[in-house]
Amino acid sequence: MNARHPRFGILIFVVLAGPLIAMIAPPAECVPPPSGSPNAIVLVSGLEGGSGSTIGPDGGLYVTESAAGRISRVDPQTGQITTFASGLPKQIPAIGFGGAVDVAFIGNTAYALVTLVSPDVGGSDVDGIYRVDGPDSFTVVADIGDFNKNNPPTIPFPFVVATGVQYALQTYRAGFLVTDGHLNRVLRVTRDGDVSVLIAFDNVVPTGLAVSGNTVYMAEAGPVPHLPQNGKVVAFAFGPKPPTATVVASGASLLVDVEFGRGRLLYALSQGPGVPGAPAGSPAQPNTGALVQVNGDGTLTSIVDGLDRPTSLEFIGTTAYVVTLTGEILKIDDVSGPPFGASS
Repeated sequence: MNARHPRFGILIFVVLAGPLIAMIAPPAECVPPPSGSPNAIVLVSGLEGGSGSTIGPDGGLYVTESAAGRISRVDPQTGQITTFASGLPKQIPAIGFGGAVDVAFIGNTAYALVTLVSPDVGGSDVDGIYRVDGPDSFTVVADIGDFNKNNPPTIPFPFVVATGVQYALQTYRAGFLVTDGHLNRVLRVTRDGDVSVLIAFDNVVPTGLAVSGNTVYMAEAGPVPHLPQNGKVVAFAFGPKPPTATVVASGASLLVDVEFGRGRLLYALSQGPGVPGAPAGSPAQPNTGALVQVNGDGTLTSIVDGLDRPTSLEFIGTTAYVVTLTGEILKIDDVSGPPFGASS
């Protein structure tokens, strides 16, 4: 999810019911999916609360294990897991989402996004961005929960948790962008801890992020019942005027992440249709998720389907890595078609 990087599956407890949570050009052409059918194989299993992810400066895959308060490094070829950092605030079991939910690097320094651990939801920690200072030491560099309490949404929609539900952490210009899937906005955060609202939405449930130059691409899960037409990839640009989101593509249920693959092709991660009658914030139906390609005509093409509640997407070359709510990392080779991937 550096972009997460919902990775919630969107797993929020019933008390959070309600919203969780032209100038920008889409990809220039509709590139066909690879001939043949890419398959997802299980690279890793047994993660404790698999959530967000990023590719580190050493080429490793870094994943947050929110139930364990841990960031793990995964060898993208062998699947070997080593603990990179431990001792972060853990997910509160009664909530079912939260703790360390995403990770990002600026240079060789890692930062973790932590949410739903503050006193207003029964925790005792800070919702915000933590700098990793060592294997078991951290510094809170931005108290996002406090900012949210003091700066509630101005667009009218119902919300329950004043500190918000932060979802994805994305580096940008030596700082960070953070999506909040409950207060429906993207925050800009500096490494000095200054927090501001970059762009605000109505009840669209913003999730994963990707950046290309001055343009930010964002996945929207959409409100319950997560209809396919409400699962969107949108884009907005930094400039002298306040940003306005433009729809790039739509048509897949409960989009939770967006990432660039080889050849600057854009992909998104669908968790699948929601469970009929389930409360807001519940995960999608098992084994209904998909990796989809974003086409220049505004459509989405399924590359691999049948994924079980995916939460985060990363690419290394033409290989996609998908973190799931069930604690697995799936490896999907040859995602991009010719000339970027295998021809058969």
